[in-house]
Amino acid sequence: MNKPPIRVLFFCLGNICRSPLAEALFRHHVRQRGLADEFEIASAGTSGYHVGEPPDPGSVRVARERLQLDISDQRAQQLDPSHLRDYDYLVAMDRSNLRNAEQLDGASEAALLLFRDFESNPETRGADVPDPWGGGPSHFEDVYDIVDRCAEAFLDYVSQREGIDP
Repeated sequence: MNKPPIRVLFFCLGNICRSPLAEALFRHHVRQRGLADEFEIASAGTSGYHVGEPPDPGSVRVARERLQLDISDQRAQQLDPSHLRDYDYLVAMDRSNLRNAEQLDGASEAALLLFRDFESNPETRGADVPDPWGGGPSHFEDVYDIVDRCAEAFLDYVSQREGIDP
């Protein structure tokens, strides 16, 4: 009997900068560990500002330059109550969007988490992933580094919690 995939959704405000990177980098780490069949991974935004749009060019660039990942085919979607029911883990990039998600129907039963709670650096653990939008290339580089670290640590957490052997 096949076990259903573990469903993980990353979210930020517009689903064009941080959460598309989180989706791509988490997927990359999952594949590296040979766990692709174990997961279904997506991203969303708490706002509808960018629904249907591709990721920000800064996120597309940094993913391509740093890891040869092409995220240009992702499209923004808005977080809604069905996501809270359908996903096992919903991971916010910052506290503001976590609070927004907590206002949705079904939030009390959902596994809502803050991404930087998985930060390896104790000094920045629990902080927000800064929004790089409009900040220039170095902001996207910084966000990439944060997201990459947290994605790997989050995968460790989920693997242990779900009893997955890497």
